[in-house]
Amino acid sequence: MEDIIIRNIEEKDIPDVVDIQINGWKSAYKGIVDDNILNSMNRNERIEKRRNDYKENGFIVAELNNQVVGFCRYIDSNKFTQDISNIDCELLALYVNPDLKYNGIGTKLFQFVTNEFKSKNRTKMILWCLKDNEPSKKFYTKMGGRIIKERKIEIGEKEYLEVGFEYNI
Repeated sequence: MEDIIIRNIEEKDIPDVVDIQINGWKSAYKGIVDDNILNSMNRNERIEKRRNDYKENGFIVAELNNQVVGFCRYIDSNKFTQDISNIDCELLALYVNPDLKYNGIGTKLFQFVTNEFKSKNRTKMILWCLKDNEPSKKFYTKMGGRIIKERKIEIGEKEYLEVGFEYNI
């Protein structure tokens, strides 16, 4: 997939990004996250939320044939992982259209983010992944990460375990 373009998100991309996220959750988290949560994801609410925050932090999309096929959010700090002192940047979210996984889109998004961090002299990145999400854990390991921590998070009214992958960048 040589024709993948990585660029900053634009407001017009928000509905596509929301659809990728909802479909990504329903695909990746089926059997992991409670079905009630997956089935109750409200597209309009998520679009409105993205309209309010899409300019915050790093927010990029992957485009193929003029269609958004993935996205990534990242932050140039350890704002969300302050309990690990040597972390200086974080990949917050990486999603690819479930129908297009295993075509290099996630790799290109990941590499773009790590190159951004390198250009800002960052050295340690973290990303969090649900512990039971084996395909994503395999990808994050392939990208050079190692699990350094577990933590509990709440989705809906249930607790789940996440694992934190550390990267030397």
